[in-house]
Amino acid sequence: MAEEYLTREGHIKLLEELTYLKQVKRREFSQAIGEARAHGDIGENAEYDAAKDAQAFNEKRIVELEYKLSNVRILEDEAIDKDKVFIGAKVKLKDLDTDEELEYTLVSELEADYAQGKISVNAPIAKSLLGHRVEDVVKIAIPAGILRYKILKISR
Repeated sequence: MAEEYLTREGHIKLLEELTYLKQVKRREFSQAIGEARAHGDIGENAEYDAAKDAQAFNEKRIVELEYKLSNVRILEDEAIDKDKVFIGAKVKLKDLDTDEELEYTLVSELEADYAQGKISVNAPIAKSLLGHRVEDVVKIAIPAGILRYKILKISR
């Protein structure tokens, strides 16, 4: 995995998830396994199997987060040209075909959450916006045609 950038907020969120999985979920799974084991023969115990599977999934996620966090750099605002669209920027756009206004924050794959308006810099829209300035019109080719957006505002 190549080094990836994270916003400070995204870094904190992943650290909090890692801490929760290690300190809370591990105990819960251990307790559930102990209770299932107390019900007798573990060879045919569905509760035990389910608890072990959940524990394994939790451990896999812990390893995944630890690896990702060891290969990230925290994005520092000072190092970014504030007049251009880059990772960490909040971009207000106007769809030139519908006049709809949209707002996205460009983040790494690790932080992407479309429901919160956080899109990965690897997404087609974000890739097309990178490096552009306010007032630029950006054309984005998608399977259904061409999207045309005007950049109204860039903020951090």
